[in-house]
Amino acid sequence: MQLVLVGIQGAGKSTQGNLLSKKFNIPYLSSGHVFREMAKEKTPLGRFLKETLNAGYLIPDDKTVDIVMEYLQKPEYEAGFILDGFPRTVPQAEAFQKFTNGKEITILIDVSDKEALWRISGRVSDREDETLQAIRKRIDLFHEKTSKVLDYYAERKHLAVVDGEKSVEEVFEQIIEKIDEIEAKN
Repeated sequence: MQLVLVGIQGAGKSTQGNLLSKKFNIPYLSSGHVFREMAKEKTPLGRFLKETLNAGYLIPDDKTVDIVMEYLQKPEYEAGFILDGFPRTVPQAEAFQKFTNGKEITILIDVSDKEALWRISGRVSDREDETLQAIRKRIDLFHEKTSKVLDYYAERKHLAVVDGEKSVEEVFEQIIEKIDEIEAKN
C-alpha cells in the first residue's frame, strides 16, 4: 500500500499516519520531518532547508522530489508506506506517479484554517518553523499550490476526503473506510 496523507498543517496527518502505520504495519514518513532533520546538518543544503522552512516557504520541487524519492528507495519502504507532506505541487505529483505506477491512494484530511491554527496554538513545540507567520504562510501556500494537487488526484479518482474536525478515532475510521472503498474498485 502506498498511502498519501494531505492536509494543512494541524490537520492531524502525523497522528493518523502513526495510527495507520500500526494498523497496516508499514512505515510512516513525513517529508517535513526529513527536511527538519536535514536542516540541522551543517551543510549548504542543511542551511538552505533551515532558512526556507523557517520562512514558511516550500522547498523547490527539484530538491523535494530528489530527497523524498531517495528516501523511498530505502528497503524499509519496499512493502509500502504512508507519506505525509508530499506531493505538494503538481510537478511533484507527476514525478511521484511515475514512482508509484499510479497505485497511490491519497486521503485529504480536511480541516478549516481556523481549526488548524487553534490546534497548532494549543500544542507545545520547540520547532523554529512553527512561528505564527511561518504557519500562516504554509496555510496560504497549501491553498495556493496543494489545492491543484488535489484537483490532479481527483481527476485520476485517487482522492478521498475525510472530515478532519471529528475525533481522532472517527477520522481514523473514515480513512479506513475510504481505503477499503478505493481498494475494492481496483
